[in-house]
This record gives sequence, structure tokens and C-alpha cells, in this order.
Amino acid sequence: MSGNTERLLGGPEVWSVAELNDRTDWIQHVEPAEVDEIDAMLKAFRERKMALTELGRDDFPMPLIARRFEAIRSELEGGRGFALLRGLPIDRYSLEESRMVFWAMAVHLGDPQKQDRLGNRMHNVTNTGLRVDSTNSVRSYQTDDELTFHNDGGDAFMLLCLKTAKSGGVSKLVSVAKLYNEVLTRRPDLIEVLQQPFHFDTRDQHPTGLKVQTSPILNFFDGRLSALYKRRYLLAAQSFPDVPRLTEMQEQAVQLVEDICNDPAIQMNFSMQPGDVQMANNYSVLHARSKYEDYEDPAERRHLLRVWLTLPNGRALPPHFELTREFRTSYLSRHGETTRVTA
Repeated sequence: MSGNTERLLGGPEVWSVAELNDRTDWIQHVEPAEVDEIDAMLKAFRERKMALTELGRDDFPMPLIARRFEAIRSELEGGRGFALLRGLPIDRYSLEESRMVFWAMAVHLGDPQKQDRLGNRMHNVTNTGLRVDSTNSVRSYQTDDELTFHNDGGDAFMLLCLKTAKSGGVSKLVSVAKLYNEVLTRRPDLIEVLQQPFHFDTRDQHPTGLKVQTSPILNFFDGRLSALYKRRYLLAAQSFPDVPRLTEMQEQAVQLVEDICNDPAIQMNFSMQPGDVQMANNYSVLHARSKYEDYEDPAERRHLLRVWLTLPNGRALPPHFELTREFRTSYLSRHGETTRVTA
């Protein structure tokens, strides 16, 4: 059911690459004093034996980094919804040191949450050689496949680039509010369709054991628009016999979302560099990645670190987000449990 009056949205969350083409203020740069603060942190933790993911914000007294990520947090929720921090001297750090730096930054931005049923809170985004269609548990980030537009879990995602691919792997972003405005302009008859329930394969990762979860693609709640969209998993759910078949209007709506997201005048795209940290709000920004070609040497292959975060300034969420694997943790952190879910 629609929660909006079918009017064009405004504000900083509405943007397109055509409007940002001549701007670089979405790219921030690490300052030398911040690098000094990071180096001091690494030196202090060299002998520490605690597991990395047991450490929180108070374990990293880094005032410059804290100030930096406080500003980024306001940009993610209340601004454009994304930011890129460039210039971390990643070549100076070992893999373990890089993980420490990334975790320290992450806890200053928000609360890292579990990304799978095993409880891992930091993922390696790299090509494992597995294929999504080989089993229900393989996920797209474990492959070199093109990742079509989607959102991750939590209020926001955060990526640290350690190594780039030989070619490809271009990052792409789209404003959900701009997507909404384009649907309203091009096919207003599909606005209501996108606010109807769609079914998504959970890839055996739902904390309650659900195989399929249900949510509209566009969700209005408390005056805010939030998306949940994963075309690949939406289509995968069609293989379950108890999932309703997509209607013709739903198929048209999904195709329109794809067409808008892939419009070169709308999508932002850029190539990450080693030491780049990419962050975006999962409700107001969809992201994608082009297919890539890796190096033969395993040590040189594309490698990113990823966390999903619940933000202390996160928006109110619609009740059905409690039943999604992506947003359940963030929902419960703000609203508490309201629905008894069984596997």
C-alpha cells in the first residue's frame, strides 16, 4: 500500500551523475595527522591479544578519526547518502594491520553487525571460484560476477579496497529517491506496484531460517523512502514452488528499475583505488559492480574488506524490515522485537 502522495521527492538524497559530474566534494581525503593517529593506534595494539571484532569504539581513542566519521555519518543519513574516503596508505600495512585499521574506522562510524548465519562481522570480498547457481548458500560477493544494483545489510555498508582487479570491478551508485522520481515521471502506474510485496531468496542466511523473505521494493515509513532490492535473489526466489509468480506488471516494474539504474545520466560510477573506503546508506542508495578480470597470481587478486553497520543516527524503519535478513539487526536495535518469527 502506498505511503506517499505520488509527488516528486526533493532534498540532498535526490541526485544523479549529471548533477554531480563537475563536483568532487563526495570524495574526501585522509589527512597526514589522521595517518599519524592510525599509526599510533597500530603501535599500541601490536601486543594486544583480544579478538579484533571484540573491540569497540572506546578501545580506539582516535579523536581525528572520530571527528571524520561523525561528519560522514551525517552525510550518510541526512545528506547524499554516500561518501568516498581516499588516500589511506594501505601499502604500508600488513593484511592484519589493514583489518585493524578498517575495524577501528568502522566502529567510529557505527556498530558492525553479523553478515551471515555464522556470525562473521567482517567479510573478504574476493573471487572464491564459487558460483551463485551452484548452491543456495553462495552469495554474489564471493564471485567475479557482475553485481547488479542492490543493497546490503544494516543501515550502511563500508568497503576498504586492498587490491584492485586486472580490469573491471567498477563501482556504481544510484539514488533511491532519484529512482522513485524517475518511475513517477516515466511510468506512474508502476509506483504502486513497487510498493507491493516482492519475494527474495535469503540464500540460507536468514537468522531465523526463513528461505524466502517478503518486502516491497519501495517502502515509505515515517516520511522517509527506503528500498530493498536484489534482482538476482528476487528471480532466484521464483524457483520455490510456494512463491507466487511475478505478475506482468511486477516484471515491468523490475525491468524499469533496472533501466533507470543503468541510465548513464543517473548512475554514478567510479573505480576504487587501494586505500579507498567507500560508504553508503543502504536505504537511500543502491550499489552495483561490473564484472572483473583478476590476476593469475592469487596474492594480487582483487580484495576488499566489508562491514555492515547499524548507525546511531539511523532512520525509523517499517515493521516488515524486522523479518528481513539485511535489516533485522538495525530494526531491532531501534524498535525492539515486535513479531515472533519461526523458521
